[in-house]
Amino acid sequence: MNSTLKRVSVACLAMFALLMINVNFLQAVRAEELRADARNVRNFYERYSIERGRIIAGGKVIAQSVETDSKRFRFIRQYPDAKLYAHVTGFFSPESASAIEASENKLLDGSSADLLLRRSIDLFTGEPTKGANVEVTINPKAQKAAYDALRQSGKRGAVIAIEPKTGAILAMVSLPTYDPTELSGTDKGKVFGRYDELAKDKDQPLLNRAIGQTYPPGSTFKVVTMAAYLEDDSSRGPDTTVDAPQNLPLPNTNISLPNYGGAACGSGSVTLTYALERSCNTPFGKMGMELGYDKMNEQTEKFGMGTQIGVPMRVEQSDFGKEEDKAALAMASIGQRSNRMTPLQMAMIAAGIANGGTVMKPYLVNKITDAKGDTIDEADPDELTDAVSEETAGKLRQMMVSVVQNGTANLAQVPGVQVAGKTGTAETADGKPPHAWFISFAPADDPKIALAVIVESGAANVGAEATGGHTAAPIAKAVLEAVLTK
Repeated sequence: MNSTLKRVSVACLAMFALLMINVNFLQAVRAEELRADARNVRNFYERYSIERGRIIAGGKVIAQSVETDSKRFRFIRQYPDAKLYAHVTGFFSPESASAIEASENKLLDGSSADLLLRRSIDLFTGEPTKGANVEVTINPKAQKAAYDALRQSGKRGAVIAIEPKTGAILAMVSLPTYDPTELSGTDKGKVFGRYDELAKDKDQPLLNRAIGQTYPPGSTFKVVTMAAYLEDDSSRGPDTTVDAPQNLPLPNTNISLPNYGGAACGSGSVTLTYALERSCNTPFGKMGMELGYDKMNEQTEKFGMGTQIGVPMRVEQSDFGKEEDKAALAMASIGQRSNRMTPLQMAMIAAGIANGGTVMKPYLVNKITDAKGDTIDEADPDELTDAVSEETAGKLRQMMVSVVQNGTANLAQVPGVQVAGKTGTAETADGKPPHAWFISFAPADDPKIALAVIVESGAANVGAEATGGHTAAPIAKAVLEAVLTK
């Protein structure tokens, strides 16, 4: 073989080797990147070639794939009661997805390893691949009641309800909402245009306020301060008396913490029950300062704050705030300052008290079944934390019942049902009207549901002691009635 032929052979071998290296690199290293590339038209069409599984709530289909006449787009996503369940189902668009459509995508499109046996059987029988069905924990009656009642307020806000003994999420509503059908079509131009409109909307309809937004919790947080105070000394109880001045001087400042509207709190020395009933600020600010930051923060962590939670969608972390000074601690202890909570976190607090002090891990997916109806996976309720002792939970329950029967939450009363609750009015830093809050559980002696309601700027033009009782409590009542009464 002459030298020229040798050089050509070596060059060919080198090019072949480089080609093989490149092929292996693309397949082994960049496969997922290329598959997800928006310019991959094949991937775009594949998204619509598979019959995705259904999303089901209480036996009701809330998301499904329907067959079309198009050769390119065999199936398209459809959402019955789209706006009602938008923040539960999410959307399935040409290039992205959200909520359950995103978190359970591999199950819904049939590509999950959990469906390997099903795919193998389908391959053998020649049947087309179908996705798994996802059954969520949502109670349709609770969801509808929460949606209708919150919408009637005309405000932005959220409602989230939990089953205390399991952590199952029974309702999850966020307003304003949107229509996921508009984001699930096959016309990229229309879909992207609509998404851009929603993303730029100042009211943030794509935001799930129930789990994705934190707020100052206002006076609803006083149940946490009360929990820490009771846990600190087991001899304390509903009839224990505490100082309740009209104004509480804040250390190292020239200001005082007043009660709502500058009102007096009883005679200046009141029982713990009265302080919670009337939502007095001064005794709770004083409790927080006496306990100190470490004990207060420890109690918040016992209720699950600071823990990263997925339901399976990621939940924004709630935070009691960093350690500053006693004045800041007094404000944080009444749910202000840097104290920030998601509605889910506040519902978990109510649920933990309802469940004898144990906070269950919240979850939204109840069961996964394949296209034939066989169960692939099922929820297994799990404890998250032990927030307080059973004795303390009982004391808190008694006082929260009194808040509804004798205090600021009388509008949450449900005939024939003993309701426990706590109102809240949270001041905002931007000068807007306060947010209206309410947390609750019922029946108090055997809780089936715990919930949190927030109405953004919902405390405007209301002159009551705790305006959450006027705006948020009636919304909670509607949900409680839907679940507990026929």
